[in-house]
Amino acid sequence: MLTRIRNAVTAKHTRVDMPVVAHQGATSRAFCRTKATSRASRLLDEPPAGRPRPVKTLRLFLEYGPHGERLITGVPADQPPGTPRLFRRDDVPEVLAGLGTSILTTSRGVMTGRAAVKAGVGGEVLCNIW
Repeated sequence: MLTRIRNAVTAKHTRVDMPVVAHQGATSRAFCRTKATSRASRLLDEPPAGRPRPVKTLRLFLEYGPHGERLITGVPADQPPGTPRLFRRDDVPEVLAGLGTSILTTSRGVMTGRAAVKAGVGGEVLCNIW
């Protein structure tokens, strides 16, 4: 998901489509809360040849500044797969001294770093956005 968003922002696309999997719904809502995307919607496509069921697609509409500048300038995956970095509620990292946002998966669901600190929960960092 992060690679698709990163590639779409680099190419200055207005939207990005991806197949729906587990955490994407909550992660896309967290992206919308950071104002990096205007909205997210789920689509039901026609079934491809050889598949019995339709494919569910998640569509994110990307936001840009008033002069066409990117609002998402970096979306790196924070850690390699299989090595979780867990943070307590007091240790949730700030991204670029508060100019960026981290997205965490917590016991209360996927949320931004600021929302996790406000809710008093810690968790694993999925990605950082700046």
